[in-house]
Formats: sequence, C-alpha cells, structure tokens
Amino acid sequence: MSKTALAIVIALATLSGACSSALAEAPVAKPVSSEKLPNVPGKSLTAVVVDFAPGAKSTSHHHAGSVFVYVLSGQIRSEVSGAGPAKIYKAGETFFEPPGSEHLVSENASASEPASLLAVFVADDGAKLTTYNK
Repeated sequence: MSKTALAIVIALATLSGACSSALAEAPVAKPVSSEKLPNVPGKSLTAVVVDFAPGAKSTSHHHAGSVFVYVLSGQIRSEVSGAGPAKIYKAGETFFEPPGSEHLVSENASASEPASLLAVFVADDGAKLTTYNK
C-alpha cells in the first residue's frame, strides 16, 4: 500500500471513530407511572425508567420539580449543578436533583454494557418533566 493510500485509510478510520462517538445513542425514557399527590395539591409523583445503551449520553438539561434517581443496572456518570464534579453511580446507588438544578452530565459510564435508572419526579401536575438546553 502506498503512503498516500495508507494516510487515507488512517484518516477515514479516525473520522469514522469521531463520527460514531459524536453520534452516540441518546438514552430512552419510558414513563412507568404518574399519580397526583392527594396530600400536596397541584403536584404529581411520576416514575420514569431510563435505559442507556453502551456509550449513550444525554445533552445537558433540567427537570421540572425534584428528582430522586435510583440506578437499576450498570453504571451512570452524572453531574448536577451545585453538587460537585461528575460521579459514577453503580446499580443500587442513588442521587438527587433539586428543583432548578441543571443536569450537566448524564451518560452510561460503559462503552460496552447497558445501564438503566429509575427517576422519580415530584413536579407540578402536567409539567414537562425534561427540557434540553440548546
């Protein structure tokens, strides 16, 4: 193989790797349950399971209300504004997102294993639970 052909192959391989990481799959959120809280008028409790394929990540976003998160499987890397640097949470561990915080990092910590979490929201009835930053 000529030096020029080798350089083209290396460039294409590098570009392919960069494109695949840039196009990382987004996590998939599935609502599980939502109930109005009879003892807190105007508020609902909503549970959502979020599945992360290997390498999946979300862009920065914020949530309505308060969010309690329980990692069901795998490992999730998360960083919430005001809570310190990004941390990896393993299955069985939890974290909290207070109202008004920004979720700066939300991703599967593994490039080869899936991960999932249960997010439990307490928010205004009918609120849009997740808003992605531009």
